Order: sequence, then structure tokens, then C-alpha cells
Amino acid sequence: MANHGAPLPTVLITGSSGFLGQAIARGLIDRYRVIGLDVAKPKHPPAGMETIEIDLTSDESVSRAVEAARERGGRIASVIHLAAYYDTTGKDNPKYDAVTVQGTRRLLNALTAIKTEQFVFSSTLLVHAPSPGRGTKINEDSPLDPAWAYPKSKAETEALISRERGEIKTVILRLAGVYDEDCRAAFIAQQIARIFERLPTAYLFAGDITAGQPYLHKDDLVDAVVRTVDRRAELPAETVLLIGEEDTPSYEEMQKRIGRLIHGEDWRTLALPKQLTKLGAWVQTEVLDQDTDIKPWMIENSDDHYEIDISRAKTLLGWAPRHNLLDTLPEMIRRLKQDPTDWYAANKLDPPVVAASDPEIEQAERRLKGPLERSKEDVEAAIKRHRSRTLWAPMTNAALGLWLVTSPMTVGLFDPVAAAIPPALGHAIAEPQLRNAGLGVSEIVSGLLVTVFALMGMSRRWRWVQWITASLGLWVMLAPLLFWTTSAAAYAIDTLVGMLIVAFAVMIPPTPGISRRALAADDDIPLGWTYSPSTFTQRIPIVALAFVGLFVSRYLAAFQMGHADGLWDPFFGPGGAPVRNGSEAVVTSWVSKGFPIADAGLGALAYCLDILAGAIGDRRRWRTMPWMVLLFGLLIIPLGVVSVSFIIIQPPLIGALCTLCILQAAITVVLIPYSVDEVLATIQYLWGATRAGEPFWRTFWMGGPALSENQTPGTDLDRPASELLKEFLTGGVNFPWTLVASTLLGALLMTTPLIFGTQPPLYFSDHVLGCLIIMVAVTAMAEVVRPVRFFNVVLGAWIAVSPFVLAGGGTAAIVADIAIGLALIVLSLPRGTRSDQHYGGWDRAIV
Repeated sequence: MANHGAPLPTVLITGSSGFLGQAIARGLIDRYRVIGLDVAKPKHPPAGMETIEIDLTSDESVSRAVEAARERGGRIASVIHLAAYYDTTGKDNPKYDAVTVQGTRRLLNALTAIKTEQFVFSSTLLVHAPSPGRGTKINEDSPLDPAWAYPKSKAETEALISRERGEIKTVILRLAGVYDEDCRAAFIAQQIARIFERLPTAYLFAGDITAGQPYLHKDDLVDAVVRTVDRRAELPAETVLLIGEEDTPSYEEMQKRIGRLIHGEDWRTLALPKQLTKLGAWVQTEVLDQDTDIKPWMIENSDDHYEIDISRAKTLLGWAPRHNLLDTLPEMIRRLKQDPTDWYAANKLDPPVVAASDPEIEQAERRLKGPLERSKEDVEAAIKRHRSRTLWAPMTNAALGLWLVTSPMTVGLFDPVAAAIPPALGHAIAEPQLRNAGLGVSEIVSGLLVTVFALMGMSRRWRWVQWITASLGLWVMLAPLLFWTTSAAAYAIDTLVGMLIVAFAVMIPPTPGISRRALAADDDIPLGWTYSPSTFTQRIPIVALAFVGLFVSRYLAAFQMGHADGLWDPFFGPGGAPVRNGSEAVVTSWVSKGFPIADAGLGALAYCLDILAGAIGDRRRWRTMPWMVLLFGLLIIPLGVVSVSFIIIQPPLIGALCTLCILQAAITVVLIPYSVDEVLATIQYLWGATRAGEPFWRTFWMGGPALSENQTPGTDLDRPASELLKEFLTGGVNFPWTLVASTLLGALLMTTPLIFGTQPPLYFSDHVLGCLIIMVAVTAMAEVVRPVRFFNVVLGAWIAVSPFVLAGGGTAAIVADIAIGLALIVLSLPRGTRSDQHYGGWDRAIV
């Protein structure tokens, strides 16, 4: 069209930075001067296209942008108007009017003030009523009956264009859904994704499964638009064209074809009644507060069937589609299988959901067969540098060993002693002097061994003996409990020194036993996750809470072993026991005396292990130290269950309650949600690494390489204090009001004797259920185990019926239990708002 150096006609494209805008620009740019209009400039614009920023909701912005385009391009040959508002909620939104309708009005008003030959509006075939029957095609003169907000806004805009076009020729292109080889069509992409992931909804359809809609390949759309611009002088003043493929594959046909291409099977789809499906969708979105790609309005229109007659486009444009959706499906699926995460990203789905899918694992397996990010020599050199900077740690351990050798004399373990029987002792033991002497001998021997092995571990050949040194540290912590020492000083020193020995043996110097393959990359985010669950910002809250638990347990253990004369308890009485309060009654009960050592001291030891296991390793430890992470989880989760169980049995079996024990149980329960995400990441990694060809047991004990492509680790502790505090509180955890309320209901149940006068056995039931409800609700605050909350539905049902089964409740107690039970059921159904974090394939389990 350009000859003898004449300037090229100008074409404006609104929405030029989008997928279709870019494609149309490339189709026009050889013969026209293309100027884009969009809210933001594209990152990678086609060569030769310039972009002017525009806000269609502002009269001033639209006028300024159109004037700028006129100054740069002169005569406007055509304006291709793609920009519009769209969402999948189906609900009306003020943006439909502000952007689509009024934005078009503003644009037309600005264009009528300058010389503009043609205005092309991108509409949708959904402005039409569905085809009246199979085999009956609609054309441009068929009735209009848009069913939901998006096509309604398009139909309203079409009418506005007809009224306000002035002298500008207009073309309304009623387009079918656009796709290409990467899919890009939202509803098809969701349909493919459901089948690829084998979701339950992939097997279900609401309404007539033989209904369908035509589609349009991106290249055919570009061809139609180019022909529309080229023939602008020949087209009528007002033209309406249906643009799409004449074949309309049914939903059933698409399901079977996709199922064969992905899984090699004819996909079976069950057609459900609309009312049942709408009820299910309503429950998902309104009751369970879950996100779903199937909206109620989609179900309502699921029977709509469209077949189109494109003879007018053939006549006026000489256009016919050259592609076919069913013929393109194999290439779509091939690209999905080749790289699922990229395909999901291109289709605005969640890539983490498929990050651990078979194709991605196969990619990881191929990568792991080649050279890793760092060679074995590079890793060894880094370890050597780290070791040379931390040689002070084993030397400090040698000094601590020598301190242990001398400490029995320092604290008088070999001196004569007369002491009362420890309050929590429930079996015969040796005399106090013999017990203390036994601990003294243990400390001397342990100290000598620590010194020897700490010095041996400084040699590269003997690095593995660092674990022996650490084991000796654990023994040093346990020994005072086993010997029931009468020396509070010895118990305190051994606890502190034992923890330091472990830290200096395997935490500060390079941790022995981690494979060089595991250390070859810095990647710290699990495959499909959006954060690392092993950062110190994730672990510091656990360690801090464990320290609080340690202090409480040590205080209780001091009384049990006779190191303290009494315990503090501001709330509970002894319940008939010959002691001063509930705490003393509980920790000296027959339950505590049934343990061979002080059970509070055992709890203190467990908290010490929590602290050490929580602090060891770097932010990659979910894959470099899988065994340690799983041990960490086993320490925290069962400890929480045991602590809650101990609270449960106190009123019915002991007849008293212990304030400090409740505090201790609360701490252990709070630890659970903060630790489960790291355990999940490790389990996922072990599963994925094994599938990628890594030996399971070697990976379990020594760690393994990163499965994801190269990452750049993010910041950890080097951030502003406000960000750190937020991360401390919300790392992998959030606090839906429903779960907070459930926790408060659990606490309320534990106080029914005080508030509602409940008596046993109903009170015992309320107490047990209250403890369980709190544990379930707090655990479910970890997003990865949010479905755990459904256990409270069962517990709530029992609470509601318990007053009719168990005696001990007056009218107020009966009404309270019924109300609390029903409220708990209702509160346990909604999932709560999801965070923006992803957890690989586990996302689908967060219901």
C-alpha cells in the first residue's frame, strides 16, 4: 500500500500490549504505521510499533493520547479497539461500564474530532442467543440475548457505537474464543488442566454434555482483522461480522480427545443435574470459601450451544479459517507435556501445581545426569574454607569436655549428702550419695570422650566423629535425669554444656555427612513452592517457643527431682492431694510417678532437642538434611499430642489441673503449625528426588541435589525488623477468624464447670473435647494442613449431642453445649482466605 515513499497509513490498536494486540500489530506492521494505546507499554513490543499510554476511564487521558497519535501518525486509517474489562466471576462490575462502555464512548468522541476512516470493535459471539437446535446456525441478524456481565457490556457497547460513530465507518467483529498452540483460551486451558491433574471436577459436567461453542485460532483472527483494515473503503458504513470456526466440538468430544492425548484413555464424563452442580459450586464458594474455576453462572449457561454461519465474512472479507481446534489440540497437549509449568504460566494458571508433575521430574532427571551447578572440587574447597574459619568450635568442645571432667568436684557430686526422696519418684533407687557419685563418674568419662572426639573431628579424615561428639552431648543432658541427682547445679550445668557440645560439634562447623551433590547448588525453594520453609525467619519462632517450653519444663522438673520446695499455680487447687496446688498435684501424681525418670525433665530434654534440631542447617536443609527435618517433625508433632493428652487426663484420672502444664501444652501445640510445612517439603523432595533417579536412602541420610532450575536465594534475616516480625508470625501460617473462633470455643468448653455449672461425666467430655478442638484448630492454621479442621466437625457433632447422652448438665449447660457444637460445625467448614503462597502439587489438598 505504500509506494513512491508515501507515508504509511496509521492504525491505532487499543489493548496493544496484550496477547491479541501484539499479534495483530505484527500482522499489520509491514503495511501500516502501528501505534499502540494501552495503560502500560509492553515489555517486548514488535519492532516498529510505538505505544502511547492511555487510561480509558479518563476523558483527559483519552483525548491526550488520541491527539498524540494524530500528531505522530497523521491520518488514522483504522482504530482496532480491543481494550475492555473482563473477569470470570459472572457478576456485574462497575468496571464493565467504566472501561468497556464509557471507555469506548470517550474514544469515539476523541476520534470524531480528527480524521478517522474506520473503527473496528472487538465483540463476542456470546452477545447472541444460543443456536435454537443442533445443526442450526446463527448469523449476524440472529437475536441478541447476552447471558452474563461480559457479553452484556459488549452488546451495550455495540449499541453505543451505532449511535455515536458519526462519519466513522464501523466494523463489529463478533469473535469466537481465541486460541493458539499454547492454548491461551481460558476455558479450554481450565478443561485441559482439570484432566491433566485428574481433578474430581474433570469427570463431571452440568447440563447437556453435547453442547459446545466454536473457537478461533489467533492467526485466523489476525488474518480477519488485516483483511478488515485492508478493505475499509469497500465495507459498508456499519458492518457486523461473525468470526470463528464453523465446526463446533461438543464438551464431550473435547473431553474424550483431551483424555486420549494426555492419558491415552477415552475420558468418561458424568453429566449432573444443574441444580445439584450449582449447589456444589455454592457450597464450595460460599460455605467452604474456596476458589474454583467453575462458577455458578457457567453452570447456568452450560447448555448453551452455538453454531455460526460465517458466509458474510467470506463474502465481504474473502476470509475463512485455516485452522481447526481439534486439529490443534495435539500440539497444545504436546507443549503442555513438554513443559507444564511454562504452559500453566502462559495460560494464567498456577505453575506450582504442576511443578512436580511427571514431565517436570523428567526434566529434572535429565539435568541431574549432567554437570551440577558447582563441581565436587568447588564444593570441597568451600567446605574447607568454612572449616578453617570454624576450627574454634571443636577446640571449644575440647575445653567443655575438660570442664565436665572437673565439674563433679566443683559442684560436690562426690561429697556426702542427705536428701529427701524426690516428690515424683515412683520406684526404688539408690541412696543420694551413690546417685550423685554415678553422675560424677559419668561426667568425667563423658568429658574425656568429648575432648578426644572433638580433637579427632578436626581432621578431615575423621569428620564423621563429630556426630559421636554430638551424641555424647545428648548423653550429658540426659544423665542427671537417669541418676536422679540431688544437685540442681549439676543438672543445670549438664543441660547447658550438653546443648553447647551438640551445637559446637555439628551446627557451627560444616555439618558432616551432607553429600557434595546436595551442596552443589544454592537453590533453597522446593519444587513448586514460592518460599523456603527452612529459612531462619521460619525457624526462629519455633526455637524461641521451644526455649519458653524448656524453662517451664525445667521449673517443673526441679520440683519433681527435689531441687525446689514448691511450684507456683495461681488458678487450680490440689483436688484432694496432700500438696499446695494443682501443679504440684499433677506432677507428683501416679501418672508422673509411673515414669522411670522425671517426666517434666523428659519434656525439658525434648525441648532441648527441638531447639537444636530447629537451629541446625541452612535454608536448604529440607533437601540437604531430610532425616533431620523429619526428626524435627517427629519431636514436635508427637510432643504436642503427648502434652495435650496429659492435659486431657488430668481432671478425670488425676482430679486436678496444672496451670504450668497447660502453658507447656499450649506452647507445644503452637509449635505444630510452624513446623509442618518444612516436613511436607522434605517428604515431597524425597518423593520427587527418588522419581528423578536419586537413591532414596542416600538422599534421606545425606541430602540430594536441587530438582528445580537455578534459583537465586532470597533474603532471610537481612531485612527490616517489621518484615521479619511479619514473617515470624505468618511463615506458612495464617489465622482465619473461623479457626481463631474455634480455638476460643475449645477454651470455653474447658471452663464449663465455672460458667455453666457442668458436672462429671459431661464436664469430663467437655474438657477432653475442648483440648482436642484447640489442638485441631491451631494445627489447621498451618495452610498446608488446613483440611485437618474437618475433624472439628465430628467433635462439634458430639458436643451437640453429649448433653443428651451424658449426665451432669443443667439447662444452661445443655443449651451451651448445643450452641457450641453447632457453632463449631459451621466454623469448621470454610477454608478461610488462601495466602498467595504455593506448595507444589499439595495446593489441591488445601480445601
